[in-house]
Amino acid sequence: MDINIFKNTDEIAEAFAKILFENLKKQENAPVHIALSGGSTPKTIFSYLSEKYGSELANDRFHFWWGDDRCVPPSHNDSNYKWANELWLKPIGIPQKNIHRVKGENEAEKEAVRYSEEIIKHVPLENGFPVFDIMLLGLGEDGHTASIFPNQMELLESDKICEVASHPITGQKRITLTGPVINNSNHIILLAVGEKKAAKVREVIVDQKKSLPAGNIMALNGKLTWLLDKFSAQKLY
Repeated sequence: MDINIFKNTDEIAEAFAKILFENLKKQENAPVHIALSGGSTPKTIFSYLSEKYGSELANDRFHFWWGDDRCVPPSHNDSNYKWANELWLKPIGIPQKNIHRVKGENEAEKEAVRYSEEIIKHVPLENGFPVFDIMLLGLGEDGHTASIFPNQMELLESDKICEVASHPITGQKRITLTGPVINNSNHIILLAVGEKKAAKVREVIVDQKKSLPAGNIMALNGKLTWLLDKFSAQKLY
C-alpha cells in the first residue's frame, strides 16, 4: 500500500496525471483501460486535467469505463459519466468509441449484464475477471467505495462482473463493478479529500476494518495507492 498526502486537490490531480502518463509508457502500444469514479473530488480532478494537459491526454489508447454509475440518463446531474465527459473527455477530444459508459437509462438488471459483456469484449481477463489498468475509487463517509455499501457487503464476493446496487437511504439503483473485479486491477487508486473523510481513512488504512467495503479493497495482482489531502489524512498519525 502506497500512501501519498498532498496539500490540495490540484496536487492530487498532478499525481493522477503522472500515473496516466506512466501507464501509456509502460503499456507501449496496448490499450490502457481506466475505470473512473464519480463524486466532487473527481470533478475537480477532471477539470484540472482538461485545463492543464488538454489534448496531451487525448491518447486513442486510453479507454474509459466507470467503476459505478447511477441508473439515470446520461444528461442527468447524478450521472458520473456526464461530469467526466463534460469536464474532461469531450473537451480534450477523446474518441467516442473509447468511452464506455453505463447506460443508466436502461433497465438496471439488463444493463448490468450488457455492461459486463462490453467489458469482457474489450478488457483482458485474468483469473476469470477483467483486469483494468487503472481503477479510480472514492471513499464515502460511510466507508463505501464504488457502489458497494456497508449493507451490501455480498457484492465484494460476487462472481459477476457487474451488479445492481441500491443506495441505502434513497434506494436509487446503481450499476457497480464487484469486489473481485476491483481487486483484480493492476493499479487501484483510492481518493479521499476533506476532514469529513479523516475518520474513515484511519479506519480503513490503520484499523483495517473489514466491516467497511473500502476495508476489503486490496490489490491482489498489482498495487494500491492512496491519494489523500492533508485534511483527510490528519488522523493517520
